[in-house]
Amino acid sequence: MPPSLTAIVLTYNEARHLPDCLASLAWAPAVLVFDSFSTDATVALAEAGGATVLQRRFDNYAGQRDAALAAVDSEWVLFVDADERVPPALAAEILGVLGQPTPGWWLPRHNYLFGRLTLHAGWYPDYQLRLVRRALARYDAARPVHELIVLDSPVPTGRLTHPLTHLNYDGVPEFVAKQRAYARYDAGRLLAEGRRARPHNFVLQPLRQFYWRFVTLGGWRAGFHGLRLSLLMAYFELQTYRELARLQSASPPTP
Repeated sequence: MPPSLTAIVLTYNEARHLPDCLASLAWAPAVLVFDSFSTDATVALAEAGGATVLQRRFDNYAGQRDAALAAVDSEWVLFVDADERVPPALAAEILGVLGQPTPGWWLPRHNYLFGRLTLHAGWYPDYQLRLVRRALARYDAARPVHELIVLDSPVPTGRLTHPLTHLNYDGVPEFVAKQRAYARYDAGRLLAEGRRARPHNFVLQPLRQFYWRFVTLGGWRAGFHGLRLSLLMAYFELQTYRELARLQSASPPTP
């Protein structure tokens, strides 16, 4: 018998994306939609698409993914977000590596930002560790956002070649809202690490971010699209340090 595999999709109000996501997983032996009590048609669409549905109150992404891992007993797990798609070439590659002793595999991603495939400014290859041996995998509880998977194995992970498709950010307003939330999270993390906002951070950090995105990571190759993304990311680097300064002022002084 070939090694077993369950594709897991975390959802909350993903009725718009879920049908196409599930269609791209029709090749998977089992599909679990792990839902956070959606209030739209997500659950009905998941059941209509042939997926098993389990529900759990959302606490954070790391906790939700750990709970999903505990809910299945397959040898392998593939995590796919509702706004992602698994093209046939990637599906074939995944099925072809399941018999190998590798504990996990990194998948490159094609990110579509504002409807455009973005291959520069840091959005490609954007490797994600999504295909893992279930018994070896757990999520770092200290990373509730931008969650980090840990594999309890001395064997190194591998990298696949065919990309996962990510329909990331339909437009600028969605991008701005999400980056604002990330800036608040990153500021809290920096504060917890003992970092402090200094006057020069408000100038140098955004400039470094822009240079890194636009020059080092080749954002200039994408023309106006790359320039806009690099400027937006520089702006939210500034927002991160503004939020850090606000948190500093609200924190009690250290004795």
